[in-house]
Amino acid sequence: MAGHETARTVQTRKLHLMVSALGITLTVGAPLFGAHAQSTPRDAGKGSHRHAPRAMRRVPHAVSGEDGSDAGEAITVNSARRAFSFSKAQHEADSVTHISADTLVNRGVFDVKGLQRVAPNVTIQSMNGTGTTNFFIRGIGFNDFTQNNMSSVMTYIDDVAFPLSTMMSGQMFDLSNVDVIPGPVGFTHGMADTGGEVSLHTNDPTSDWHGGVTEDIASYARSRTDLFISGPIARNLSFRIAGQTVHGGGWQYDPQNHTHLGNANDGALRAKIKWTPDAHTTIKLTGHWMQDDDQVVTGRPVLGFVASQPIPQLGYQQAEWSLRPQFAQKIGRSASLMPSEHNTLWGADLNMSHDFGKVTLSTISAYETERVGEFTDQDATALSTGDTYRNIVANVFSQEVRLHNSSASDRLQWDVGAFYNRTRMLQNYYFDFTDYLPQRGYLSETAFRSTQQSISEYGHISYRLPYNVTLFGGLNHTLDQRALIGLSTVHFGINDKQFNNESTLSAQVSGVLGVQWQATKGTLLYFKASKGFKPGGFTANNTVSQAQLAPFEPETVLAFEAGFKSDLIPNRLRLNAAAFYDDYHGQQVVGTFLVPNYGPLSQIVNAPKSEIWGFETTIEAHPLPHVFLTQNLGWERGTYQVFNNIDRGKTNAYFAKTGIWQGFYDSFAGVDSGIPKLTLNGEADYRSDVFTRYNVEGGVDWMYRDSQAITPGGVGVYRLPTYFLLGAHLTFRPKNGPWSVTAYASNILNRQYAETAGNASTTYFYIPGPPRFIGGRMSLAY
Repeated sequence: MAGHETARTVQTRKLHLMVSALGITLTVGAPLFGAHAQSTPRDAGKGSHRHAPRAMRRVPHAVSGEDGSDAGEAITVNSARRAFSFSKAQHEADSVTHISADTLVNRGVFDVKGLQRVAPNVTIQSMNGTGTTNFFIRGIGFNDFTQNNMSSVMTYIDDVAFPLSTMMSGQMFDLSNVDVIPGPVGFTHGMADTGGEVSLHTNDPTSDWHGGVTEDIASYARSRTDLFISGPIARNLSFRIAGQTVHGGGWQYDPQNHTHLGNANDGALRAKIKWTPDAHTTIKLTGHWMQDDDQVVTGRPVLGFVASQPIPQLGYQQAEWSLRPQFAQKIGRSASLMPSEHNTLWGADLNMSHDFGKVTLSTISAYETERVGEFTDQDATALSTGDTYRNIVANVFSQEVRLHNSSASDRLQWDVGAFYNRTRMLQNYYFDFTDYLPQRGYLSETAFRSTQQSISEYGHISYRLPYNVTLFGGLNHTLDQRALIGLSTVHFGINDKQFNNESTLSAQVSGVLGVQWQATKGTLLYFKASKGFKPGGFTANNTVSQAQLAPFEPETVLAFEAGFKSDLIPNRLRLNAAAFYDDYHGQQVVGTFLVPNYGPLSQIVNAPKSEIWGFETTIEAHPLPHVFLTQNLGWERGTYQVFNNIDRGKTNAYFAKTGIWQGFYDSFAGVDSGIPKLTLNGEADYRSDVFTRYNVEGGVDWMYRDSQAITPGGVGVYRLPTYFLLGAHLTFRPKNGPWSVTAYASNILNRQYAETAGNASTTYFYIPGPPRFIGGRMSLAY
């Protein structure tokens, strides 16, 4: 009995035995919280096998090694500790950025916006400081201020598609790793798209007991608590429950009454059950819930459009907002409400797979829902000229079925599958323009229902030729139908406008063709050409004219990419690089619609022809003992070739001078599309043993972003300035103990910068980024 207890204790405790003299790493059980509970040391990570030719994917049900497949009870001994993660991905013909859980923690990435700090040519920004997030990869993305359309960059959690980006809020906890995938997608799974994917992978249940808690406390009374527990329920049946709660951190304040703004107040839970009835079958059931009551960051006005209403002169951390009691009563919220979210998100998915020997069948069924209540002050002043409240009730159902060959050693690899998606939404959009006189001076509500459903069929094939050459190709056919139903706008006390229903139907074929050559054991070269497709949709915000509801058309992109991956000096120097050119047709951009005697309103339109080109590199180096370096570099350039639209800068300037709204139309042919040209981010770490029994890891990280135009051809205040951020961290832990202590700082130089920008009726404003934060983190895991 005593011997049994000793074995059990050894099995369930996390042990790290590092024998530096022999260069051996032995891992038993799960690592500290924040890393993948089934992974072997730093080289582990799930992720990219879905996105590359099947010839390079892992064998199903294999015992874990580098690929991060399930290995809760495995013991892995490596003859030499690897300096770099994701070595299997070095043999895949893509330019995916794979980000480990350790990297996310060290760089302070706890929400999806932070991913732009760890990947090249990536822009992820909130919409006017709200919980709605817009994604751009290599300049391809979608600024969805009406929150009722599909993004150009699809988001996934554990292979489940999230076509409404707000549903991703609060999901960045208990992660295994994250993949950022550029270029057209949808040939091996999921939905077709033009810009790529952001794919989150969460930790799976383990077959033995593990648990942990992390407490993070930082400036402005911010606290973040993470916890998990994982273990067996019965034979071949295990579970995992993880949660996170975040509070405080509000760094803005109103100079009139010194009320603080920006405090977090949210909590999330995720539960998984994993059943493996036999060696060939895996069934996973996941449910999640998230309550988001965060306050939002309010903008700082930088330009006023109405001469009689001068904009306030505010310090960097100062902000103004307003809420009239009449407006609070209309939206059914307290008169003391501050700019904030009141969102409830929940969903569930069932993922099943069975290996029949020659082929493997997998299915994913998912249901996601959101209830959003969002109050923002979109003039960023104490006047009621753009106070906004949005109610959203939406749900998404998706079903995917995939069939592929089981053996990764076959020369011929193939995938076929189908994906179905259905979305239903009800939205009410309230505005308070009471102080905007004489142009408006009223309360208004725009309400509508929207429906969407699509089905896509896809197939992918690859064949390995002699001399380590592999040819691959894939096709996707998508049929998408969308409708905007019963839209009305009420100007309370003035009029009630009813608008005709609108609908749009699109069907297209997209595809990919490519070749890869494993020139040496450590060097891969590849080239591919692909066509991406994204359906159209509707602009449905403050609607006063039927013309505003005309659907925008689908967009397509013909993308070319050439690249290489190389471990130039094994365990010492890794260099990956890719160059790309995108021929863009019907690019969906935020343009301007001018309503006579009312003013300009944002409207999503199509730029008939544009192009984007650039390159990106990732360098990982281990030049000296204990020293580890990572550097991402992205350079891109985009220009419109055929695009005519209102020049909002000239139009606003003319109104400020004359009080008359007159549209100034310009051709934007040859005009820079405004994407940040240069992005740099990286990290330098020092890892060493101290006092024989302990380990210390310290490092600095950095991020540089070039200027970004928010409107087509934007100059002056319509272009966000460049900025540079610096961070640092220091972690101390015992080699064989369950705890760790970390001190860290972000924005050490306390830079004042703008993350994004927007405009409402009377002002153009910047959304400022957070100032310096200094914090500490304590973790305990077993």
